[in-house]
Amino acid sequence: MTTSTHDADLIRRLGGPSKVAELIAIDKRGGAQRVQNWMVRGIPAAIKVKYPHIFMPELANAQHTPAQGA
Repeated sequence: MTTSTHDADLIRRLGGPSKVAELIAIDKRGGAQRVQNWMVRGIPAAIKVKYPHIFMPELANAQHTPAQGA
């Protein structure tokens, strides 16, 4: 699965471009279109890093879990 395919699936699971635009509070005019473009191009790394709890929940959760065997 390519990154853009994975990102498109993630956007769909989150409720679609309009919902994702709302979740990350990008402008009402054009925000959904911008997210729609990510379904083809992939979600920009800067956006993933800014919102890890939305776009990388497994990583965000791992950061809050105590180290195993430490």
